Formats: sequence, structure tokens, C-alpha cells
Amino acid sequence: MKRLFLVLTLALSVLSTNVIAAPIAKPGDLVTAGPGQRIHGMDISKWQHPYDKPIDFTKMYSAGVRFVIIKGSDGHDPQDADAKKYLIADRAAAQAAGLYTGFYHYAYLPDSTDRNQIIVDAKAQAQKVVWRLASIGGYTNQDLPVALDIENNCVRAYRGNCTRYMSKRNVSLWAQTWLDEVSAKTNRKPFVYSYPQFLETAMSRSTGLSQYPLWIAAYGKDPALQTSQPGIKKVGCFAHSWTKSNCTSNWQIWQYTSCGYGSKYGVPSSRVDLNVFNGDPTAFAALTTGTWQPTYVDMLPVNEPTTISLISSKSGTTNDPVQFVVDVLRPDGTPVVTGNIDFKSADSTISSGTQDLARSGSGRWTLNISGLTANTYIGYVEFTDPSSTHAASLFPVQFTVTQGVAPSPTPSSKPTKKPTPAPVDACAGQIRN
Repeated sequence: MKRLFLVLTLALSVLSTNVIAAPIAKPGDLVTAGPGQRIHGMDISKWQHPYDKPIDFTKMYSAGVRFVIIKGSDGHDPQDADAKKYLIADRAAAQAAGLYTGFYHYAYLPDSTDRNQIIVDAKAQAQKVVWRLASIGGYTNQDLPVALDIENNCVRAYRGNCTRYMSKRNVSLWAQTWLDEVSAKTNRKPFVYSYPQFLETAMSRSTGLSQYPLWIAAYGKDPALQTSQPGIKKVGCFAHSWTKSNCTSNWQIWQYTSCGYGSKYGVPSSRVDLNVFNGDPTAFAALTTGTWQPTYVDMLPVNEPTTISLISSKSGTTNDPVQFVVDVLRPDGTPVVTGNIDFKSADSTISSGTQDLARSGSGRWTLNISGLTANTYIGYVEFTDPSSTHAASLFPVQFTVTQGVAPSPTPSSKPTKKPTPAPVDACAGQIRN
């Protein structure tokens, strides 16, 4: 028995000496081996997981990358579910490999010009981010602050074309509200991610916005050259909240290409976004100070009761859609942050028509129902949330569809064959690294 114990002890001793612990990122490990002797990083989303393949973060670390920013949430529910899935897996694997991590929220702006509604929507999307951060345990000393990805001010589209854009003043109001809310709840200043043209043309200049660190996307210039700066016009300045007197931008992270070689960094997609940090390891490490641990009130609720109310309705014809505009609220009167609505006929043998749903702001939807025959319909508009954050709710509706004027037949014309467009090189003019 003693001999067996001695053998087991020796075996365990050999095993313990052969186990190599994963490197843990510390300020001293922040090698400045990236372009221009800067700290190198990348950002990823589901597109870096073709066919659900995993990323080799150990290879990424070995290639000199020291931070990775992961898409963590989205203003639209289907995309948000994908983001949550990969955030949970990628953050844990990246940190185990010694990388610093962060995550970004992709923003969709509300279709509204009402100041109060814009503020409410921004706070609702900020709440989604706080809940997401809480669900992964809050900040650690290996996390960067979250980032607001704001690059699209289209709030209404039809057949792929934007028919309405939010004003510069209201885009800035929404962004400032979101940033202030997340900053107050997490005790860290979030990043703002965007590109120079959007910052200039879609947002107002603001000293309030400039207090938040900028993550700028600007391609075509080589960050390996110390003279290179992102977001510089050939003539004049991009005038935005982060523009300095010499026309350069006051940036902290520069996304310098979307054409990094994925295989070089252990990423299964052919392309990946690459970034550099503007500062030394001490400045980078300062971003990770201030841990935030969630309490019970910060956690995502489960089947929280909701109230659905009708804002307006419009009966239709066989040519024009029936329309419902509804609000769905939480118990405290704030809008729900996930979920959708639809119309269901009380008689399952009667069609519920073709339904087109548009989100005009957090918790507010416009539902258009077309393809209905002339008839009186009885049913209900129902709110459901596949994420189970909010409980379902509904209200009964009754409406009549009248027969519309039959459209005049249009003469048929022989379709013309369109020429096949030449392939476009999406990486033309970009740095390939």
C-alpha cells in the first residue's frame, strides 16, 4: 500500500510539473508588437465563426494580439441572440488565452422626433447592455469598457432604401443619453465606435460626447507609419466632437482594416477587423481599472409582467393595410427591451394576413397587416419575448376590411436582361495584415 501511494504521489508530481498554465494578461505582457509598435487588437462577431467554427485564441495571442472586442449585444432581437451566444464563449476562451476583452453594442435608433421618446429608447438600450454585462459577471480587471457602435442613422426604410434619417441633434441626444446611462451604472466610460464621415455628418459637435473615448474606423492608411493618423481629409478637417486643432482625431483605438488575414490569428473566417491602441501599456491598463460586480437588481429579469396598450389603429381595405401602433411597458413604466408583437385571428381557419412589423423605438411597434379579404376580423394583438425576459401580454381587437377598388391591369413588357456586374474587391485600398 505504501509503495502504491508513493507511485501515485510521484505520478501526480510529474503531471503537475508538466501542466502549463494559460498566460494571464498583465500590463507587462502588453507587447507593442503591432503596426507602428502599438498594442495590437481585433474585433469579432458571429461572422468570424463560419459554420460555427471556434476561434483559436491561443494562436491569436501568439501572433501578438493582446485585446479582442466582441459583439455583445444588438438593438434587434435575432442578432442580439447570436451576439449573446458568441460573447459568452469567446470572452471566456480569450481571457483564458491571456487576452484582454471588451464587447460592443450595435445601436438601432428609434423612428421618432420626440425628445422624451428618444431618451427613453436610449435608456432602454443601455439597460440591455447593463443586463448583458451583469449576465457574464460584470467587469473584471481583464475587461475593457463596453463600446457603443453607432454608425447608422436610418430610422425608416422601404424595400431596402432609407426613407427617413434621424437629425444630427437627435442622434447626439440618443448617444449622449446611452453613454451617460452606461457610465453611471458601470462606473466606466464606454467607448464610442464610428467612422469620421458619420461623426461629422450625422452627429452634432458636443463637449459632452468628447469626454468619452473614441474607437475610430478609418481604412487605407498604414498604422505602421508613425505619421499615419486615422480620419484625415486630403483637404480640410472632419469636424466632429473628437477633432483636434490640427485636424487629427483624439482617438484611443483605431480600426485600421477589415481585411486582416483570419488564418494568421486563429480565426476561421477569411477576413477579420484589426485595431491598434493609441498609447503605452500603462495607458492601456488604466482602461481596465474599476471593477463592477452586478447585484440582484442588475440581473436580467425572467418573465417580468408586461402591459400592452394601443396607441392608434387604422382599418384597411383589400388594397391598403390595417395598422396598429402599440406600446409594451414594464411594471415600472419603462419600455420592454426585447420581444415583438403580432396579430392572431381568433378563428384559426381565417388567415391572419401578411404582417409587416416596424420598431419605431424600444417598446413601440407599428404593425401593418395586408393580404386580407373583405371581412370583419376578431382576434388579438400579442406581445411575446422568445428570450423570456418579459412575459407575454395581449389585447383584443376587432376590425373590418372593406373591398378596395380593383387595380387596372398593367401591360406586360418583355424583361430586359441586365448585365452581370463585375466583381468588387472589398479590400481594395485597405491594409492587409
